[in-house]
Amino acid sequence: MLDEAEIKKALVVVAHPDDIDFGGAGTIAKLTDAGTEVVYCLVTDGDAGGFDRTVDNDGMAALRRTEQTAAAKCVGVTDLRFLGYPDGMVEQTLGLRRDITRVIRQVRPDLVITTTPERNYERLGPSHPDHRAVGGATLDAVYPDARNPYAFPELLADEGLEAWTVREVWLTGSMTPNHYVDVTATVDRKIAALRAHESQTAHNSDLEGMVKGWLSRNAAAAGLPEGSYAEAFQRVITA
Repeated sequence: MLDEAEIKKALVVVAHPDDIDFGGAGTIAKLTDAGTEVVYCLVTDGDAGGFDRTVDNDGMAALRRTEQTAAAKCVGVTDLRFLGYPDGMVEQTLGLRRDITRVIRQVRPDLVITTTPERNYERLGPSHPDHRAVGGATLDAVYPDARNPYAFPELLADEGLEAWTVREVWLTGSMTPNHYVDVTATVDRKIAALRAHESQTAHNSDLEGMVKGWLSRNAAAAGLPEGSYAEAFQRVITA
């Protein structure tokens, strides 16, 4: 089981801009503060999100890429990779597995953070079809694809990308979390990252209260002192 101090590189694979900021930006800030190199892989540009329908899909995509880049800077991340899949139509295909495998082999992370492929019956928000498709494809890319030199041989033959074994995956949005990260020291940066997604969060008059309410409940479940905040993950050992 990975100790946080052992995580030299981490890769985040999510469907939309803002997914990691809701699910784990406090943890990302904590990792980058400790010297971990973190890379974001966004499967879509979020072109079907937002509340301003005077902006077309291309305009929304460009806006959300800009917002995610600004949000990432709040938590110490500057390497963002957008795969350009259409928002709302992501499927767990071999092509998506190959594209995520490519990024895993490029980054060669110790840890991958992604969304749970399971439907959350307690809170429907984490169960967006894109979230589930990306989580499932990412887990398939972690095992068996990225570590198997016979999987997607063109990645090695044409791009020189050697097989790589990811040691752990942390899933956001799970109904059965088994790992909590104390983000009390980084919660304000998480909220700043969320505020950077103006097209998604500006309508929420109590964004800070809502987020801190979630994180307080996580902290209580983790047995942390009152006044603490925590992010919750389902930890999957993959090596």
